[in-house]
Amino acid sequence: MAVDALDAKILRLLLEQPRTSVREYARLLGVARGTVQARLDRLERDGVITAYSPLLSPAGLGHPVLAFVHIEVTQGHLEEVADALAEVPQIIEAFSTTGGGDLLARVVARDAAHLEDVIQQLISLPGVVRTRTEVALRERVPHRMLPLVEVVGTAAGPR
Repeated sequence: MAVDALDAKILRLLLEQPRTSVREYARLLGVARGTVQARLDRLERDGVITAYSPLLSPAGLGHPVLAFVHIEVTQGHLEEVADALAEVPQIIEAFSTTGGGDLLARVVARDAAHLEDVIQQLISLPGVVRTRTEVALRERVPHRMLPLVEVVGTAAGPR
């Protein structure tokens, strides 16, 4: 599925003005409302747009400590460990990886002691061999998609 220049403009508006109506997006872009809606529907269907939800701050929810936990798993137990990770509310993302571990989890906690409790919970999961934790000191580049959308839109050429 290719994202063209109009798709990129729509995505940019969606990222910059997420609470704006489709009608307003159409007005800003100078295209029909039906065109914008059809594009949004296709972008959803194709998996480009995966959700319409607010970005929440773990710190704002009382969990200012962020850590990345590398988890080594006993061979053949990856799925059951991943399922168990999904049950831990402080794990906000987890990925299968190559390298020094089998899984990488993004973990939030109220403080260092709470982080230790969460890690101990992970270590006790059946199939977990060991963990290695790295605590984030400061966010240097926040989660973002706009620069990628702009590059893809530029590569697609003008509409």
